[in-house]
Amino acid sequence: MGQTVAEKILAAHLVEGELKKGEEIGLRIDQTLTQDATGTMAYLEFEAIGIPRVQTELSVSYVDHNMLQSDFKNADDHIFLQGAARKFGLHFSPPGNGICHQVHLERFGVPGKTLLGSDSHTPTGGGMGMLAMGAGGLDVAMAMAGKPFYLIMPKIYGIKLIGKLQPWVAARDVLLEVLRQLTVKGGVGYIMEYFGPGVAELSLTDRATITNFGAELGATSSVFPSDENTRKYLAAQGREEQWQELVADADAAYDEVLEIDMSTLEPMIACPSSPDNVVKVSEVAGKPVAQVLVGSCTNSSLRDLTAVAKIMQGREVHRDVSFEINPGSRQVIENLTVQGDVLPLLQSGARIHQSGCLGCIGMGQAPPTGMNSLRTVSRNFPGRSGNKGDQVYLCSPEVAAASAIKGVITDPRDLGEYPRFELPATYLPGDERIETPLSAEEGSKVDIVRGPNIAPFPEFTQLPETWKGKVVLKLEDNITTDHIMPAGAAILPLRSNIPAISEYVFSQVTENFSTDIKAITDAGLFGAVIGGENYGQGSSREHAALAPRYLGVQVKLVKSFARIHKANLINFGILPLTFVDAEDYDKVQQGSEIVIPDIREAVSSGAETIPMEIDGQPIQARCELSSRHREIMVAGGLLNWAR
Repeated sequence: MGQTVAEKILAAHLVEGELKKGEEIGLRIDQTLTQDATGTMAYLEFEAIGIPRVQTELSVSYVDHNMLQSDFKNADDHIFLQGAARKFGLHFSPPGNGICHQVHLERFGVPGKTLLGSDSHTPTGGGMGMLAMGAGGLDVAMAMAGKPFYLIMPKIYGIKLIGKLQPWVAARDVLLEVLRQLTVKGGVGYIMEYFGPGVAELSLTDRATITNFGAELGATSSVFPSDENTRKYLAAQGREEQWQELVADADAAYDEVLEIDMSTLEPMIACPSSPDNVVKVSEVAGKPVAQVLVGSCTNSSLRDLTAVAKIMQGREVHRDVSFEINPGSRQVIENLTVQGDVLPLLQSGARIHQSGCLGCIGMGQAPPTGMNSLRTVSRNFPGRSGNKGDQVYLCSPEVAAASAIKGVITDPRDLGEYPRFELPATYLPGDERIETPLSAEEGSKVDIVRGPNIAPFPEFTQLPETWKGKVVLKLEDNITTDHIMPAGAAILPLRSNIPAISEYVFSQVTENFSTDIKAITDAGLFGAVIGGENYGQGSSREHAALAPRYLGVQVKLVKSFARIHKANLINFGILPLTFVDAEDYDKVQQGSEIVIPDIREAVSSGAETIPMEIDGQPIQARCELSSRHREIMVAGGLLNWAR
């Protein structure tokens, strides 16, 4: 039997285990990326490992999330990241140079390579035939140290594309349709692989939009073949020599298959407040709009902004709308300028910001109270924009531009004929500000500057013989890492100070979490959190595990976990358990007392079910951990285990 694209890359990088579905495997990682919201901690962790220089083929430190320098914290962290890159042998992309996924696609991505990033949208690289995966910063630090990346061998979900997108229908609408059918849990345990005759109709930029947005399916990654369209993109970037063809074998088999006829799609939109709350734009057309934002790693490429500029040519933004443009990279804005497409945006009334994540991560650009915001970002989780009770819709650049003009949610087909345009055969590279790695000798002489907000990495104790604790919080289904550890302009600058950022754990849910758990730990007990299905979906931010662990949470008992968050929990010594009987969820309440006798022995011996008592009632919890995970748990976390 032949292999899929994903299976070919997995096989070429396998260093531990066998490619059997559901078994743990270890992969060699060729490239890594970090961004500043996760990178500061990742380099503190790399430093703690004690290896003087990165061992990967290529690693890049990007600054793209926390560029708002309202005080010293972000500015200090940027200097720290630059110094760490110089000392440890990384490329460094400074503030304003662009969003990590967009820049990596432009300047560093290579078909057939593995890429591990401390950001959940790292699968963007799958658009050019990479196996690109998001992970916690500690996993990325281990990969930079030359260690394998471990994961459960995923199944392969084949998305067969046929037909061709109609005018005004965008690549984003393909993934919105997949989300509509499969939901935010539909990709858990899978790599989504795109195949079929429709693939050839999509540019590499289109494909990258789909693989980026595919993170919202909960998938391990998403991947396209590397073909002639991939070669054309790399040639335009001046990197054609790095191209290789990589396609699935004719007799490759997929574990599941979903067929999408792109010719039948129409403009789609995700309504508040989940990426899978998807309807046709025509079904919600006419709703008033106060803010429209084009940007983020999903839709900020030269193709996307050129399309918006052509649509806005000779048109004006509605006077009730704030129309925000966040270019994806310096390359995008340089080429947009050369094309003559910046002026139409300015004349239309658009506000052009620096290249970066900005409003997507809640770093500015918060919408007004009670009013609708249309965004080409990837997530509309409640409060992520910076405002509680926000009404954020997710749409394509075409829908965004049409709605900005009309002042209401608008089907872009109402604007008439779609503007035709061609992208340049050769791009201005826009990489003038990217620093290349210093030599090992030069790097050894670098002293990393640390601002007062950069706190030492906390140390954690080992798993006790018997575990006694209380439930600090009980939660429902689809809790995101934004619920657990919010982002935004007030909180993100504390990412390198675990004691300070821990005060905000679950602050989107309750104002009392940090004080409630302090009362529990002061009594000599541990904290537990109870959750429903798909617990920890969304961002890869390891602070959603690290900060609760610092406060004293050592057990999470839920119906099911999102992949990256479960891995982060293990890395920081929080035991991830699931209910054997889902009905037991109803027996647990906030404040319930939990006793898990002989927990250390149960975990280390390989027990798949662990008996416990909740308020004196016996229940069973499932413990799905590999033998390596069990060693890490007993040690109290990955760094303890690695040492």
